[in-house]
Amino acid sequence: MNKTFLYIAIALLGGLGIGYLIFGRSTVGTENNPLHNHAEEAAAELWTCAMHPQILREEPGDCPICGMDLIVAESNASGLMANQFKMSENALALADIQTTVVGNGSNTASGTLTLSGKIAVNENETATQPAHFDGRIEALYVNSIGQKVNRGQLVARVYSPELVAAQQELITASKMKTSQPRLYEAVRSKFKNWMISGSVLDQIENSGKLISQFPVYARVTGVVTDITVNEGGHIMDGMPIFKVSNLSNVWAEFDVYESQLGLVKKGQKLDITTNAYPDTVLKGRISFIDPILNTGTRTAIVRATLPNQDDLLKPGMFVSAQLEGAAETPDELAIPASAVMWTGERSLVYVKPNPIEPVFEMREVTLGPKQGDTYTILNGLASGEEIVVNGTFTVDAAAQLNGKKSMMSRNETGQTQKPEMNGSLPASFEVGLKNAIPAYLKLKDAFVASDAAGVSASAKKFREQLQKASAGDLEEMMKNHYSKLLQMLNALIDNTKLENQREHFVILNENLAALVSAASTLNQKLFLQRCPMANENKGAVWLSDSEQIKNPYYGDAMPGCGSVIETFGK
Repeated sequence: MNKTFLYIAIALLGGLGIGYLIFGRSTVGTENNPLHNHAEEAAAELWTCAMHPQILREEPGDCPICGMDLIVAESNASGLMANQFKMSENALALADIQTTVVGNGSNTASGTLTLSGKIAVNENETATQPAHFDGRIEALYVNSIGQKVNRGQLVARVYSPELVAAQQELITASKMKTSQPRLYEAVRSKFKNWMISGSVLDQIENSGKLISQFPVYARVTGVVTDITVNEGGHIMDGMPIFKVSNLSNVWAEFDVYESQLGLVKKGQKLDITTNAYPDTVLKGRISFIDPILNTGTRTAIVRATLPNQDDLLKPGMFVSAQLEGAAETPDELAIPASAVMWTGERSLVYVKPNPIEPVFEMREVTLGPKQGDTYTILNGLASGEEIVVNGTFTVDAAAQLNGKKSMMSRNETGQTQKPEMNGSLPASFEVGLKNAIPAYLKLKDAFVASDAAGVSASAKKFREQLQKASAGDLEEMMKNHYSKLLQMLNALIDNTKLENQREHFVILNENLAALVSAASTLNQKLFLQRCPMANENKGAVWLSDSEQIKNPYYGDAMPGCGSVIETFGK
């Protein structure tokens, strides 16, 4: 019996040993077989387009956009492409990262363009009251702008030696009108050229007395908009005394930026509101688009004519307008403005190539006109791609921490660089730029103090200093920065609303920082500072001579919001 159990035990152990030799070795061999890993890698290999990296395919072929042959996509150990990075779900939730799918412009929620402007006098309804003879104004009854004048109204009394002599001729000729009728008519016709009525001449003839101060009657009707002479002043034939305008209809003139001109057309409807009557919406149509662009502000005037029977609209009054259905192109892509980050020359967005995984990559895009809260995309994105629309700067910070391409870096390794530092400054221009920096710092301080009037005054002084710099030898890119800088200064000078001034200040600083970063030496240390919340949470920079943050975009609301991102100079 014991022998039987012994035989059974030996048989079982032998079976287990044989099974191990067969199945165990097969398993180990499978795990260590390099052919197995190669097969898995081949199955996971992705193909992309060198010109359109957003295209990813699991097999070779042609790019659906440009037709080029697809190439093997670079990937790292995590299966990500060279400039992609991954964020944790917790980080996404804390930063409130939100995305949207790129779609057609005609499907966007906002199809309006907001314009700002002023009420202006209708130049087609203006007239001038001229003088018709030489003399001195003894009494002027039109003495204030805005005064209403009616045709036939007495507006002035004038002493004219020429008219005194002519009256004496008339009295003499009237005594000989029977014997010398032609002479008499010639003398009277002379007075007609001076616009003196026949009833006045009859009065002179009948009384035989000279009029020393001739009355001047209005030949126009309207509201006085300009007075060119004062009481006691001398006038000459043809010289304007005052100007009037018929304000029963006025012009609403709006500034349209160069990039927005493609969105406006004659005949488009406008919904116009005023600061004085914000609850009243006036309807108008675009009647005129200025064919000449203002090279200082890069804007053109768009005009609408409005009825003003109740005199509610005053010339100089600020107005705004909503332009509905602004010239959409069905094939154009549109993205929310909050998705775009600017570095001065570049426009950037963050794309989420994988709809499931929190993976992102930076993409440079070419923007078209801004329409409401959206931008049209000319190049860089395809319909159906997913982009970040909220928390873009948090995503950009993650890109920098991961050593990837970001707003501060153009290179493939993600090494942080100073923004827009290509190019150098000629010594003559650099001297002028350094001399203008103190004026800029006063401009920045005016923004910190939220002083709109001080901003305009400081901008004018900064422009005066900056224009002394010799810009003729600047390289093309630096010349563009300089030109844009002057444009923004002109806009600051012409604008009186602090909110609008701060919008121009954002662009001004981007271009000034590019110039300062290219300077070889500076007279002082300057800190490039940045607020991530300014510019509608897209972030904005400024220069300061103090490391302490004093935010020019929020003033007293958030004076300490921001950080130093670069140091220039000593």
